[in-house]
Amino acid sequence: MTRFNPQRRQLLQLAAAGVAAATLPLPALAAGSDTLRIGYQKYGTLVLLKAQGTLEKRLAPLGISVKWAEFPGGPQLLEALNVGSVDFGTTGETPPIFAQAAGADLRYVAYEPPAPRGEGIVVQKDSPIRSVKDLKGKKIALNKGSNVHYLLVRALENAGLKYEDVQVVFLSPSDGRAAFERGSVDAWVIWDPFFAAAEKQLGARLIADGRGNVSNHQFYLAAGKYAAENGNIIKLIVEELARLDKWALQNLPEVASQLSSQIGLDKAIVQVAAERGSYGVRGIDAAVLAEQQRIADTFYQLKLIPKPLAVKDIVWKG
Repeated sequence: MTRFNPQRRQLLQLAAAGVAAATLPLPALAAGSDTLRIGYQKYGTLVLLKAQGTLEKRLAPLGISVKWAEFPGGPQLLEALNVGSVDFGTTGETPPIFAQAAGADLRYVAYEPPAPRGEGIVVQKDSPIRSVKDLKGKKIALNKGSNVHYLLVRALENAGLKYEDVQVVFLSPSDGRAAFERGSVDAWVIWDPFFAAAEKQLGARLIADGRGNVSNHQFYLAAGKYAAENGNIIKLIVEELARLDKWALQNLPEVASQLSSQIGLDKAIVQVAAERGSYGVRGIDAAVLAEQQRIADTFYQLKLIPKPLAVKDIVWKG
């Protein structure tokens, strides 16, 4: 079982899925109040927001420009947010837990409804593995501290297995796919659109997704200092996300087209991911906080984070 070094900096690096902060694809190191720096991944409404350019139009009269930076996973994005290279971004459920445990200065701002079909545990199409129970003793790849980390924990638990019953290999999405393709791992736990790409391109076979295991919420988070000083901008971003979500629900084919052009994946792959996604941004409420608290408690019990957390302590009050 992985144990964290107690030093804060090393915790943050571990939370970044083993990618050292110095190697992260960070945007500009410094920016004033005239620049909003947004971190995004290859999924979700933030990618649509970037594609449509409406946030830039709303901020232009205020003299504020927008800089975008893509990250391979939520842990890496939140590390950038913590060190001051990103002001706002989106991740799955688990990265904020690891980041909070590492002392990162961040705030939950809003979230999207559950999307349990948007992440899964896959095996090779000819694998003898047919269920989660068959994973006992097997080698499983995942991005450490990402939403799929919790999916594996819960799926194993629901199958009557313990986390210690499997061999977890921490790999980024690109390295995880490579290991999966060459057969050096028995299973891969991954999220869309990488999940959909594995199914379409590799013939990967699903043995479990979030249904019956996890909600798979998408969260929007801001740097603590930025949120405290720019509440009006945070509210404006959420307004644009809400507008886009409403549009997306009625225009999934166009969503797939725009996402495809932005993230460089075939439209047919992105269409699958878009249909498994969720749309309808909401303010942080007691129900989703309770779910996040359960995740935090679970990881503490597994000694994957070094201390108990109170998730409510880092919710934006705006």
